[in-house]
Amino acid sequence: MGKKRKMPGLNTSSTADISFMLLIFFLVTTSMDTDQGLARTLPKPPEEDELNNEIKVKERNILNIRINKDDYLMIGDDYADISEVKPRAKEFIANPENRPNLPELKPKQVKLLGTRMVTENHVISVQTDRGTSYGIYFQVQDQLVAAYNELRDELAKQEFGYKYQFLTKEEQEAIREVYPQKISEAEPKQYGKGQ
Repeated sequence: MGKKRKMPGLNTSSTADISFMLLIFFLVTTSMDTDQGLARTLPKPPEEDELNNEIKVKERNILNIRINKDDYLMIGDDYADISEVKPRAKEFIANPENRPNLPELKPKQVKLLGTRMVTENHVISVQTDRGTSYGIYFQVQDQLVAAYNELRDELAKQEFGYKYQFLTKEEQEAIREVYPQKISEAEPKQYGKGQ
């Protein structure tokens, strides 16, 4: 009988290098989903004396938008479709005919534009139910931002001949003074059950 031969072992010295190269390959070629959010500038924290004072806003200066758990939308006291949000918001923000049920127009001295009638105290309040879907919530937010963008573009073209995004920083600030973005988001509530 002959001798038993030893089985030669596998050379694993390059396994770590190959694994590392595969890892790099997959990291480079794989696309990662990026989270999307809403572009909002948070207000400055209130001063000590402001904490104790209630902010009073006239009812005509508030546009209430409510979304329930079944994704039904109300603008003011009327049921509405998502397609109605932008035109109603534009009318509310600008109040071009100075209607008494829309925000009050006040004269304001705006740098580069002179004296303008603006709805400086308007607020769009969005209130949701805890069961509201993210889809309808983001659609409403998109429509509100689109309303502000269209108003700003219209004024920018009228005054400077270009869309808002192509203006200088100083010109954009002037447009924002006429149409400041004021969207308030109330804490979600749960309707129908003992609160």
